[in-house]
Amino acid sequence: MLAAAIALPTAAAQGEWSEFKLALGLEDERVALTAMPFETPGESFPGSAFYYLEDAPRLATDLADLRESEGTLETVEFAESHGAGAAAQAFRQAGSGLDKARALQCLSMAVYYEAASESYAGQQAVAQVVLNRVAHPAYPASICGVVFQGSERTTGCQFSFTCDGSMRRTPSRRAWAAAQSVALAALAGEVYAPIGLATHYHTNYVNPYWAASLDFIGAIGAHRFYRWKGGAGTAGAFTDTYAGGEPLAGPNIRRAQAEVPGPVRAAAPPSNAAIAVGSSTQAPVGASASAPDTDNLPQSGSVREEYANSGRWIAEPGKR
Repeated sequence: MLAAAIALPTAAAQGEWSEFKLALGLEDERVALTAMPFETPGESFPGSAFYYLEDAPRLATDLADLRESEGTLETVEFAESHGAGAAAQAFRQAGSGLDKARALQCLSMAVYYEAASESYAGQQAVAQVVLNRVAHPAYPASICGVVFQGSERTTGCQFSFTCDGSMRRTPSRRAWAAAQSVALAALAGEVYAPIGLATHYHTNYVNPYWAASLDFIGAIGAHRFYRWKGGAGTAGAFTDTYAGGEPLAGPNIRRAQAEVPGPVRAAAPPSNAAIAVGSSTQAPVGASASAPDTDNLPQSGSVREEYANSGRWIAEPGKR
């Protein structure tokens, strides 16, 4: 793993994403895949491969076809009044080798933690949403910036895995390799056209408040995809040019939950005038209107003579 990490910036510096595949051993990963039952001699029959097919994404040609596909997790579903629209522009690489390594890491994390259980098409769709956001001025202009936007908050992160503890899970080696393959293809310029210029998605078991404010494009697997309404969702709005400058491939520093109390300040020292009580320049206090009335104190009763005046106000301090 360390050798691969060291090799990433070097491979990226050569300017070809294909170098990443060699550095990461993704080609070997494909070769090492276990044969499916219908590929194993003695465990298949004519037509058995049909039962292992993954439904290919397709456009619903009419409303009846759409109704038939409703609820099919591996089929692309499109709403009656909205379509994918224009396809996104191919991503164009830029920046240093370190930028490319970070971009690959962040996009792979988004694909893995958001769509590891999805089909290849579902993973492509998630990667495309990230790249669409990078090109839109409403979002950060870097891949890591988009993926980890809002991760400094306990709520409000754009991709839930960046702030809900999901990253504490150790990725599955095979699933991570698949996510990297999807990310590499997207970074190399592959465009997933079925979702067009989608910038939002959510799983089909939630109904976020913002969904009604966007144009629904369609569903792929367990995710529903949306684009901005009006001009903000057209191709002309995606004007940002990627220039690299990738931040660290990880969550932003978490904001403090409460303000840190300031240092405790000592009370101001008393003035010299206040300290000078009893000095030679201080006038005798004497009896005054504010002094308590000594005539109203209770009598000593049976108190011993030497303690008879205990508790009585001193008329002239300093004199006994």
